[in-house]
Amino acid sequence: MTSTVHDPPVRDPIEELRTTLEEQFQRHSDQLAHLTVCSRQPDRGGFDDDILQALIGSSRQVVADTARALRRMAEGSYGACERCATDIPLQRLEILPHARFCVPCQRKRTG
Repeated sequence: MTSTVHDPPVRDPIEELRTTLEEQFQRHSDQLAHLTVCSRQPDRGGFDDDILQALIGSSRQVVADTARALRRMAEGSYGACERCATDIPLQRLEILPHARFCVPCQRKRTG
């Protein structure tokens, strides 16, 4: 009797990134909802006012960035730099799935 070794199916890296983005969107949406509820409580859910506002702002930004990345996926423009239109390397997208710019263009924007 011989056994056959089955290789796991190869997943498309963009599909893996889509899953990551969808999970990130849900996690940060849930966090934003929780922080918003805390902001309406008399004790601010135990948060310092400044910290709470910073966390809410950060969560809003991540939700917006992630939604834009998912929209670009749906439109077919995901992975292309919004400034120069070159492909953003997969390694950068794996680190920062909502990246909109290649590294050189990002440096120009923040430099």
